[in-house]
Amino acid sequence: NSSGQKRPLTNVQKIALIQKVLDEEVRPVLIADGGDVELYDVDGDIVKVVLQGACGSCSSSTATLKIAIESRLRDRINPSLVVVEAV
Repeated sequence: NSSGQKRPLTNVQKIALIQKVLDEEVRPVLIADGGDVELYDVDGDIVKVVLQGACGSCSSSTATLKIAIESRLRDRINPSLVVVEAV
């Protein structure tokens, strides 16, 4: 628009962008450590993921969610995103 403000992302755009960041920036790091992550759902600013492989049973999985995944998505997409593990 002419005011220079960005339009908010549609749900489809947000999901596609989250998947892109996960695939290109997060998953390679987790795979190198024997784990993986799968996008499960997006509900508003709540991003639900499933940690797989070594990440699923790792005692550092909460830190992985917050540091490796949430901070990256907040930086790249929207500072209000919150990542939780799907149950």
